[in-house]
Amino acid sequence: MLVGVVGLGLIGGSFAKAYAKAGHTVLASDIDDKVVQFAKLSAVVDGELTEDNLAECDLVLICTYPKAALDFMEKNGKFFGSKPIVIDCCGTKEVIVDRGMEIAEKYGFTYVGGHPMAGTQFSGFKYAKDTLYKGAPMVIIPPRYDDILLLDRIKKILSPAGFGSITVSTAKEHDEMIAFTSQLPHVVSNAFVKSPTVRKHKGFSAGSYKDLTRVAWLNPDMWTELFLENKENLLFELDVLIKNLDAYRDAIAKEDKDTLRQLLQDGRDIKEEIDG
Repeated sequence: MLVGVVGLGLIGGSFAKAYAKAGHTVLASDIDDKVVQFAKLSAVVDGELTEDNLAECDLVLICTYPKAALDFMEKNGKFFGSKPIVIDCCGTKEVIVDRGMEIAEKYGFTYVGGHPMAGTQFSGFKYAKDTLYKGAPMVIIPPRYDDILLLDRIKKILSPAGFGSITVSTAKEHDEMIAFTSQLPHVVSNAFVKSPTVRKHKGFSAGSYKDLTRVAWLNPDMWTELFLENKENLLFELDVLIKNLDAYRDAIAKEDKDTLRQLLQDGRDIKEEIDG
């Protein structure tokens, strides 16, 4: 299989390493040519991805910020041809999928919205791992939901990455869910470490602190773009959280033991019901 990867950060770099390890040929491009050269020296990338070889690829993974992904498709749509499946791997879907489908229809290539549900708090090729996606979910937004042959082709072409499941979604449903499962935790984690107490926590913190603050070390440029693209869904989740926190605060301030205990029990019950 010939795979093209656009953007060799954590996400693109991990795809490149996974496909290279599985014995496939990987071509890549990045805004920083030094990263591509390093990936070639590391025997992860076999050559540079250009407008001249895009149409030869079986799969093209666009692993950049959403605006840059659309710019790439706009600029290179006429070079894709009919062979490759083109999948963007951005963290929001409504804006990019709507425009991406229009570009694909204009130039006649197969485009699929995608979001690999895996990552770390670090960014860049040096943190990429060939096992990043092993067992993780992959969300896809296909151009047609009743095309079984296309869905099977997508599943097979993504198999070297090692995903544990492929979830077919709409762009709207994806962005609603991702506001809760990914974006809100990043906001909470980043805001949590702004307490003045954080500078004195060493020697007093263990698993709870580490779990809650892991993603506070984020990429500000990327997450700013993602948060604003998904503004309405994220605001909804923030409003719900703030309302819930106010309830806990009021119960503590009033020393309302019964209410506080019930709030804690409700949260425990929901966690047990949903996640076991």
